[in-house]
Amino acid sequence: MVAHPGQDPVEPFAHAVEAAAALRTATGIDQYDVAVVLGSGWAAAAEGLGSVVADLDLSELPGFPTPRVAGHRNLARSVQAGETMVLVLGGRVHLYEEYTPAEVVHGVRTAAAAGCRGVILTNAAGGINPALSVGAPVLIADQLNLTGRSPMSGPEPPAGRPGRFCDMTDAYGPRLRALARELDPGLTEGVYAGMFGGAYETPAEVRMLAGLGADVVGMSTVLEAIAARHLGLEVLGLSLVTNMAAGVTDAPLAHEEVLAVAAGAGPALVELIGGVLRRW
Repeated sequence: MVAHPGQDPVEPFAHAVEAAAALRTATGIDQYDVAVVLGSGWAAAAEGLGSVVADLDLSELPGFPTPRVAGHRNLARSVQAGETMVLVLGGRVHLYEEYTPAEVVHGVRTAAAAGCRGVILTNAAGGINPALSVGAPVLIADQLNLTGRSPMSGPEPPAGRPGRFCDMTDAYGPRLRALARELDPGLTEGVYAGMFGGAYETPAEVRMLAGLGADVVGMSTVLEAIAARHLGLEVLGLSLVTNMAAGVTDAPLAHEEVLAVAAGAGPALVELIGGVLRRW
């Protein structure tokens, strides 16, 4: 984590353990099974996933700032979905907000410290593949980390943690992708390109991404997937196509459109994620 003036830097893995301990104290839940990280406009997925056991502000936990981007909630929710105890993180922070990679992945590392063996990462994305349609979910099969940053940079992970060079061959778990396709046989799989963000991509950048094999593009997720795989968590990734990327469409791009499309897709997203959790 980044130190504030006059403070010493906090070792990020220890900070995640501290946050997990605070979560246990606040909720009375000793261990979670799966975490769900909600992206822009996915707030509706926090409702209807199961029985709510506890709610608290995400910012009450050590190391979690209040999410500031529209469409993200300051929420840490504990949900019982069948036999699965779920930690729902209602918002995330981003590199373009001047957070460090360690801060961006703090939620995933906290989930691992709280006992999670898997994580569902969701996001709003621009469609690059012209075969995609606005409002449709895309099952992430692989990723391109084009942020120029990594949560594995900096000092070597401390003793007792896996080494720095984590295997990303199956970044998004084949078992979980197969389970999602059983629940929704019409799901399209695609490659997610993660950019630093702060502005939408230009048409030239979108053409470049298409040439690299990307189907969707966004400003999150890739660092969290790396951090999750480093700690041995299974990862399921879901992108909601909230707009077609620049150059694929002539329509102007706006965050308000992203939120509106996501709100309309909410019930189907809740059903899909809830089904995965109950069969995890």
